[in-house]
Amino acid sequence: MKFIKLLAILFISTLTITSCSDDTPVPVHEEEVITTMTIELTPNGGGDKVTIQSKDADGEGPNAPVITGGILVANKTYSGVITLLNELETPAENITTEVAEEADEHQFFYSANIVSSTFAYAGNNDANGNPVGINFTVTTSDAGTGSYVVTLRHEPSKSATGVKEGDITNAGGETDIQVSFPITVQ
Repeated sequence: MKFIKLLAILFISTLTITSCSDDTPVPVHEEEVITTMTIELTPNGGGDKVTIQSKDADGEGPNAPVITGGILVANKTYSGVITLLNELETPAENITTEVAEEADEHQFFYSANIVSSTFAYAGNNDANGNPVGINFTVTTSDAGTGSYVVTLRHEPSKSATGVKEGDITNAGGETDIQVSFPITVQ
């Protein structure tokens, strides 16, 4: 009889423990699908507009994106604007609009490798006065060849040291897209 009571207590305890598990769903951030990043660089004071682009026709598929760089004029400032698309949708979905709507959760970062250039944020900030970077300026220096790296971070720590000024070092968050564009300055 004691054995049956012991089994009953063990059975009830097992049911109690398993029925109290935490099944609260955790919200999951759906990453945006970005197939195309286009950057238009318009020289201040006149000159030819330069368009650089990364296009990944199969999204996260096995094919590498096609990246088109550009030729810029030395010692010149350009106004830049970024457009992001998901061209796997028909018609293509404009991801830039979503980034602008969720400005407090996104920030672009820019850097130049080998070739010397400086970047500055322009355009609208988020509701907290922090940059988003859809619009920016880039000022070239002397002639050279290198690359510009453009990164979109999701949920960066915008209050971390240097992030508001465009330093990605302490930004954290997740990278939505990062592209290295070949650049020639002449």
